[in-house]
Amino acid sequence: MSDEGNGNDNARAPAGGRPTWAEIDLDALASNLREVRRVVGAGVKVMCVVKADAYGHGSPSCARRLEREGADWFAVALPEEGVGLRAAGVTKPILCFEGFWEGQAALCVRERLTPIIFRLDAAEAFDRAARDAGADAEIHVNIDTGMNRLAVRADAAAEFASRLREFRNLRVGGLLTHFTSADEADAVGFTHEQARRFASAVESFRAAGHEPEVEHLSNSAATFAEAAARATMVRPGGVLYGLWRDVLRPQGEPPRLRPVMALRSRITLLKRVPAGETVGYGRTHTLARASLIATLPVGYADGYRRALSNRARVVVRGHYAPVVGRVSMDLTVVDVTDVPGVTCEDVATLIGTDGDCGVTAEDLARDAGTISYEITCGVGARVPRRFKPGV
Repeated sequence: MSDEGNGNDNARAPAGGRPTWAEIDLDALASNLREVRRVVGAGVKVMCVVKADAYGHGSPSCARRLEREGADWFAVALPEEGVGLRAAGVTKPILCFEGFWEGQAALCVRERLTPIIFRLDAAEAFDRAARDAGADAEIHVNIDTGMNRLAVRADAAAEFASRLREFRNLRVGGLLTHFTSADEADAVGFTHEQARRFASAVESFRAAGHEPEVEHLSNSAATFAEAAARATMVRPGGVLYGLWRDVLRPQGEPPRLRPVMALRSRITLLKRVPAGETVGYGRTHTLARASLIATLPVGYADGYRRALSNRARVVVRGHYAPVVGRVSMDLTVVDVTDVPGVTCEDVATLIGTDGDCGVTAEDLARDAGTISYEITCGVGARVPRRFKPGV
């Protein structure tokens, strides 16, 4: 059966160029946001995390769709990412998780980016930039309840809150923390302790005269598992992109989440190789039988990790085909001996479904010894994104 006739409407690569591409299903993205809203209920805002190019899915297109679906806030890591969203037409508030770097305070004020503040010198610089612009600027303060990264320690929250009162052009619009282990069932006790520390820090800020409008603690895992920690806003990330099997705690009923990314390529060469010969760099795979070997124009430079060598499998014509030999920088070899009717130019699905068979980002993460976020974030810029519906 040809790929044009197998019911897969994603079989055609973008015209011209190397036939390796990623498909981004924006309807699935929108559906996942609706699922988050169903879980958290009315009255809880949703901050959609679109950092790292929306976990590799293409942040401008994803953010525009999420904004149309009613996202309340967006979160990025860097001011540069926020500037890109503004240039793409995104109008909702944007939070910068890493604050800003030296010389970027005025940029953040001009582009209406809300930085996380965790140092007083950064607060001073942002206050100065806001004053120079004749504006009042909003900040969020990150409270360290156990992560020990970029945040103000909870036991220093009262002093930090007091010092922030010195900056007349700043307004503490939000307080947040990051859970360390909300995805781990055996760490529930520490998750609850983090929530307690955060609540104490919030009291310190309010006692100092700050009136934060939003409090947000919950990442993807806590959004689904910790109803008491949803506060006034949640921050889903991976679940928006249908990544959940290695992110959420085990649940009685699986969440109604749909994968957003598929990764596909086309067979460039088919060849018969005798039994006993080896495949690829290092001769790490010896053929136990005469085999039909297919070469795909995709490799670890595209994010298809070298750790998948001799471990992963792809789907061709609705059948699984194992990766054989080492994944190289630009090419991957699969054994299609057991794929009936395979031809050159057939589509190989590296992430996604074809017929009754499929490979998830979580499958690849397990094979590579990592997490699904790293798999989708790693799909490189030289892999074109094909959005559906079109944007």
